[in-house]
Amino acid sequence: MIATDPVAVAQALIRCPSVTPAEGGALTLLESLLRPLGFECHRLPFNDPAGAPADNLFAHRDRSGPHLCFAGHTDVVPPGNRDRWSVDPFGGIVRDGLLIGRGACDMKGAVAAAVAAVARLAEPSATTAGSISLLITGDEEGDAVNGTAKMVDWLIARGDVPDACVVGEPTSIERLGDTVKNGRRGSLNARLTVFGREGHAAYPHLADNPLPKLVRRLNELANATLDDGTDHFPPSTLALTGIDTGNPASNVIPGQVTATFNIRFNDRHDAASLTAWLHQSCTMVDDLYALDVRRSAEAFVTPPGPLTEMVATTVQSQTGHRPTLGTGGGTSDARFLKALCPVVEVGLVGSTAHKADEAVPLADLETLTEIYRALFERAATGIGP
Repeated sequence: MIATDPVAVAQALIRCPSVTPAEGGALTLLESLLRPLGFECHRLPFNDPAGAPADNLFAHRDRSGPHLCFAGHTDVVPPGNRDRWSVDPFGGIVRDGLLIGRGACDMKGAVAAAVAAVARLAEPSATTAGSISLLITGDEEGDAVNGTAKMVDWLIARGDVPDACVVGEPTSIERLGDTVKNGRRGSLNARLTVFGREGHAAYPHLADNPLPKLVRRLNELANATLDDGTDHFPPSTLALTGIDTGNPASNVIPGQVTATFNIRFNDRHDAASLTAWLHQSCTMVDDLYALDVRRSAEAFVTPPGPLTEMVATTVQSQTGHRPTLGTGGGTSDARFLKALCPVVEVGLVGSTAHKADEAVPLADLETLTEIYRALFERAATGIGP
């Protein structure tokens, strides 16, 4: 395999069945490509019982100068119903100018582009690049306990902190490079249980039905205005995701009912303030309730500045159009990396991510490789425009 060819590298990665949290040979493959390029590789398996065990890779080539880190993941979601695929999801098939396979755009394609970029920088005719690292986890699509979060702690403990980080998530919406993520919304999941007293549906006056109480409370929560947005984020949102009585009988008033909902919030809030607001909103006179809130991520933003400008001008130089900065979508491992250094995300078009026949145009792999190569070169002279 020629490491400078992103298509060949992406094909080889797709053929590694690394369904989270299985390593599937993907990290071993990357090691075999990066060591000959002068990278010192560290395999970092973590086994915190709060999540599934996961293997990770940190590869660093230090040529002095500013340290730019590329972060990504080789774990993928399951292929789902294989009858909906026109090819083997782990075959890495090229057809009609597309590379098809699980992880093609999320995000083995971007990892392959980063590898090809550093391989091209190692060629005799290449411009000398600065300090480059690749932080690759096998736990992004899973619990996110034994992956990037643990790697960040490991890097801080050893004093190997990058000056900036680029994450290869598929941030583009319609065409490659149209969007760069410079932040992410926070996310929390809540489970609200309202208690009553069960009884026969024919004698509702002898029971205490918790359903109407819960429905009224959910209606108020769903229609509440959390904020009007900020300079970098859209308004925060609350989405109802489920209601469950655990009651199979239609003639029984349940003794309790539980609802679940998710809040995506901007930098006007944090999980603690929203939890306090939920308790205040859910308090009912003479009513009993239980509220369990689990934070997935806090909101963060990398303000427009030297790093975002460097990324935007590099993307423009390779694609002919300037990307917009965005903070929408779900969470990513950038939420952990922000503890290390300023972080932005730029990658492939994500429209087929997690779908059958997930695919990426071969031309986009080549262009993304050149974007990453140019970023590494520019960073060598300073993280700035």
